[in-house]
Amino acid sequence: MADNIARVFADAIATDPTRPLLTWYDDATGDRTELSGVTLANWVAKTANLLVDEVGLAPGTPAGVLLPPHWQTAAVLLACWSAKLSVVDTPGDVGVLFAAVDQFDEAQSWSADERYALGLAPLAAPLRQVPPGFADYVVEVRAHGDHFTPQSGPGPTDAHLLGRAEARATELGILPGARVLIDAARHPDPVDWLLAPLTRAATVVLCANQDPARLADRLATERVTHSLP
Repeated sequence: MADNIARVFADAIATDPTRPLLTWYDDATGDRTELSGVTLANWVAKTANLLVDEVGLAPGTPAGVLLPPHWQTAAVLLACWSAKLSVVDTPGDVGVLFAAVDQFDEAQSWSADERYALGLAPLAAPLRQVPPGFADYVVEVRAHGDHFTPQSGPGPTDAHLLGRAEARATELGILPGARVLIDAARHPDPVDWLLAPLTRAATVVLCANQDPARLADRLATERVTHSLP
């Protein structure tokens, strides 16, 4: 197993970068977004370049992430780890803060040099109104480069997170190469819905507001081999 998250992500998509790596459903909105490994890697690279080139963050800088399970959250987290930042989810002083629109009140208790708002809308649509003190993530990130080369070696929390992810992959029964359906409400921890599958080079069908009536069809359509308990 690689000793850093960026390498684990790269290894997970290396065998077939075009296969669906992360498929997102929100049954409340009807949104379905499918990202291949290469497409997610593109979002990760753009976000990492934003963090390093525009915001100017150095390895080890804390980054606040107030985001629910979502494909854009995956891009933000993987970019932070690729840039060797320390991701935190409790209020404090951070170099950058990413916050979902429904968590702006909580975001006010953070001190951040740069703040990005995420609407998490279908088709990565921009915000209709950007709150004061924030920039719109999906607008800002598009201007950055499609390739990012992480520094060698692990980030400050990589060993801890990968150790947890390996243990959770075993506990959850995720096999190498599996196609895993995950209920976001039941597994909000990114160690479960993102890192544990990546350690097994598994692909993910991540579902928010999951409608039980659609489950059987989804399992068949997405060729799911395993559902997290």
